[in-house]
Order: sequence, then C-alpha cells, then structure tokens
Amino acid sequence: MSRTASAAVTAPADAAEPVPYTVASPRLTRLTRRLEQAGTGEHSALTAEFWTRVEREGTPLIEPLDDDPGHRAVTFLWRGHRATRQVLLLANGLTDPDDLAGSLLTPLPGTEIWYLTRRLRADHRGSYRLVADISPGPLPGAEEPLRARLRGLAAHAAPDPHNRMPLPGRGRSAGSSLFELPLSPPQPWREPRPDAPRGTVEQHRSPGAALGDQHVTWVYRPPSGTAAGPLDVLVLPDGELWFGALGLAPTLDALLAERRIPPLLVLAPDTSGPAAWWHVHDTHEGYADFLADELLPWAATRWPVTADPRRTVVAGQSLGGTAAVHTCLRRPERFGSALAQSPAPRPAAVRPPGTRPPGTRPPAARPRRDRLPGTPGAAHGEPSWPPQWFAPPHGDGVRIHLDVARQDGARVPGPALHDLLDRCGHTVTWQEFNGGPDYACWRGGLADGLISLLGS
Repeated sequence: MSRTASAAVTAPADAAEPVPYTVASPRLTRLTRRLEQAGTGEHSALTAEFWTRVEREGTPLIEPLDDDPGHRAVTFLWRGHRATRQVLLLANGLTDPDDLAGSLLTPLPGTEIWYLTRRLRADHRGSYRLVADISPGPLPGAEEPLRARLRGLAAHAAPDPHNRMPLPGRGRSAGSSLFELPLSPPQPWREPRPDAPRGTVEQHRSPGAALGDQHVTWVYRPPSGTAAGPLDVLVLPDGELWFGALGLAPTLDALLAERRIPPLLVLAPDTSGPAAWWHVHDTHEGYADFLADELLPWAATRWPVTADPRRTVVAGQSLGGTAAVHTCLRRPERFGSALAQSPAPRPAAVRPPGTRPPGTRPPAARPRRDRLPGTPGAAHGEPSWPPQWFAPPHGDGVRIHLDVARQDGARVPGPALHDLLDRCGHTVTWQEFNGGPDYACWRGGLADGLISLLGS
C-alpha cells in the first residue's frame, strides 16, 4: 500500500507546530508610535492614511516576521465607530467556538481601528467572517452571559468589507472572505481558462426512493468530442454549492483540457435531498444504497457511463467525506474509489445549538498521530467511525484518497486514518493542507484528488 503526501507544502511541516497565536503587527506597531508622537490634530490624518492604504491593498494585512521567515503576521481589521462595542472574528480552523472571546478584536486607542493579529505558517489558506456588536447598554460582566451574547453575535457574521477575495456560500448565505499566504499550495485549476473547451452543467430530477423522495441532481458533461468511450463517473454531493456557487465546471474543463483526468460525468445531488441524509439520520447505509442502486442506474440510462468500479469515484467533505468512504466500503462493486476531504467521525454527543458557529473549528493541539479516535476499544464518549471500516475487504480492496486539514483539532489526523484503512487492505493516499475544513482549501484538493484517483 502507499502513502503519498502533498509535495506542494513548502513551509516546514513540523508535527509539533504550535497552534496559531497572537503577535504584534509591524505596521500597527509603527502606526501606534507615530500616533504617540503626533499631536492630537494629526491623529485623523494618520488614521485616514492608514485606511486609504488598507482600501488599496485589501485585507487582511499579511506581513513578514523578521525573526521567523516560515510564518507571517496576519492582521484582521474592522473600521468601527462610537457605537462599536466589540468585534468578533470567525476564522475557519482558527476560531475556537468554545472560546469566542479569544477571537475578539482589540481597539487601537484614540482611533476607529479594531484589530487581531495571528502568527500563521506561511502556507496557510482559509476563509473568515467578521461581525461588530453595536447593541446599546453595557456588556455582560459574567462569563456565561458574555458567551451567550457572542454566540448570538456569531450568527450575524458576514464577509470582510475590505477583503477583495470573496468565497461564495451556500444558498442565500453571504459567504465568506478568503485569504492566502505566500506559500499556500497553488490551485492552478481554479480560474476559468478562455481557451479550454467548456462542458455543460444541467439540473435534473432524479429518483430517490431509497431515501423517500425525488431530488435535484446537477450533472456535468464533458465538452463534446473529448470522450472516445464510456465516461468515468464522479458522484459529489452539494451540487448547488459546487456548481451553483463555487463554479466547479471551469476546474473540470481545465483538468480535461490538460488531460490530467479522463472525460467524466459528474453527478452532484443537492443537499436539500438525499445528499443530506447523513446530517439528519446519522447513518450512511441508505445514502450508499441510493447512490449505487438508484443514482448510477438512472445516469446509465441517459449517458454513456462506465460500469467499471475502478473508474467510478464517490467524493464528499466533512460528514460527506465519511459517507464517501463508507459508500465505497459498503458497495465496492459499484464504487472502487473514494475521495474524502476532512472526513469527520460520528460525534460522541450532540452539542447544544449555537455552540459551534458555522465554518469554525477549535484550534486545539493536534491529535497524536499514533491514536485514532473511534477504533475498536476506544474510550467511551469518543467520536466513532462506522464499524464496517475495520472489516477486511472482499477482493483487492478499494482506493481512498484523504485530503485533511492541519488546523482541525476536532478531527482525526490524516496519517492515523490512513494507517487504519491501509491495515484493512485498501490502497490509500493522503495529502495534508494548512488550513481548516474549508471549501477555500477543498476546491483545490478536489482537483488534486481526482488526478490522484483517475489521472494516468
């Protein structure tokens, strides 16, 4: 069996890397000194000059650290006013939902500048949102009322108005803002290419009797004339997000134009239907059978698709990544490969509503690489993996590509999950990216995973 780590990470990959912490921004340090030396009448001009530069360059501020070339000082900013009481940062993989107060911005005295500077490894990529509290009255003095207030505030977070890199969200969500540090792995397939032939994206009503209803499936077909035989197949949930918001089609077009993957048909069910099965019922059995017994046969009656499981991939993110692996292990006669991005174990207990704002994960110390939560004999109360994962495979096993987040203390590390599946007889590759469980990273990792599983 094989283990393949991403070669794109060029910053030091130290397993003992500390979690990101607060440092001083060189630019804000210089501004503070200038404000201290200036007269009162000059303060407005200095801060206006600061914001003019921010509006020209965008946010967050990304600055080198003289004594630490492998990291950057990343400063998140907010322009407040007299009514601003506090400002909260929700950064994927960096904000701890159990300690929202640790992600509050600090006001620079005598100005409308609010800031929070984190030391991040120079290959970090991620998304974030901000929200200001302008409610009247004093802030709660006790810890629990303040936590409750911050949880309520988090629900109103929105993209950074000074950021120039929007990341679309699901449905009517305003989305997030994106930032990429200089050594973040390239995502060369992300942007549309004018010279690449274009595939087509359509929405179809597809059957879902195994899960109780019909639903919408987004279908990507490759450009005409690119396929000489049956099409490979990728099943990817969240069709309305991947095709409706994130614009996956140009990525597929570019991969096909450069012959990094063979011509393929993509079936992407909406999460409003059976693709959300694991969220509602905490099981993957019905979802796996729906894909194998209904969605694939439905597609085969309409398009020339392969029946070879080795050329059929099921993918997913977070709990969808877990469902992808489970589908591949449960129905290997239909799915020979799984692409799992930040797969999440079944939680040990349901958290109270509002205690984990969308898009955030705790930046806790990384789990030990020799300890896999959820393995047989795991302690009571730990997250668990489906028990079928630990059974030996029938035949030669399947191929699984893991794409895992470094800043994701809530989940299992990639090498440990790799070793579990490898010991069970499957062919497993993995790559680790420095960020949280985030579509900002997953959209690049999806292309890498397809090349790994389907590329020549």
